[in-house]
Amino acid sequence: MGRLDSKVIILTAAAEGIGQAAALAFAREGAKVIATDINESKLQELEKYPGIQTHVLDVTKEKQIDEFANEVERLDVLLCASGFVHHGTILDCEEKDWDFTMNLNVHSMHLMIKAFLPQMLAQKSGNSINMSSKASSINLVVNRCVYSTSRAAVIGLTKSLAADFIQQGIRCNCVCPGTVDTPSLQDRIQARPNPEEALSDFLKRQKTGRFATVEDVAQLCLFGI
Repeated sequence: MGRLDSKVIILTAAAEGIGQAAALAFAREGAKVIATDINESKLQELEKYPGIQTHVLDVTKEKQIDEFANEVERLDVLLCASGFVHHGTILDCEEKDWDFTMNLNVHSMHLMIKAFLPQMLAQKSGNSINMSSKASSINLVVNRCVYSTSRAAVIGLTKSLAADFIQQGIRCNCVCPGTVDTPSLQDRIQARPNPEEALSDFLKRQKTGRFATVEDVAQLCLFGI
């Protein structure tokens, strides 16, 4: 039997990267995984794996989230992994960049947790896992002003939930990885004026001499269940 037999897990941002790796890791351990993402075509690639079903979802849309929550009879774990990395200081951050980042990186978690927490409270058990980052209140990172701000807010949200609901059987944890080799990272490297230099700069920040893999982070999420 797998570690997660009989558990129902909902994930956001599951079409690729960390979310996809976590979905696969959970399914291998026997969980029933409901993988969500806004990218329908890439999300469908997960349907070939046993134990995974998919649901197209825009986590910035409250109505979509509430309708989805009403369709789910029970869940044990909610993993919120959606996020966007804006490059630049506060002087490079336009209002639209700030609003988009905070909406996707923080407000989407607020909407998802608020929609699914009542079910967890009714069954007196549940686990909320939120994806944050080392680039937050944990560590200083250059050119990540709004991203670091949003991820620091996720840490604050997680602590608040943990304090408010631990006595009602709800656990809430935060995963704070460093630089992870994801499609998003590779896109950001290629978007820089000198991709080779950008890659070198990223690697210099890694004490291990390598990027973390999505599988590394998926194992952290698995540990937190």
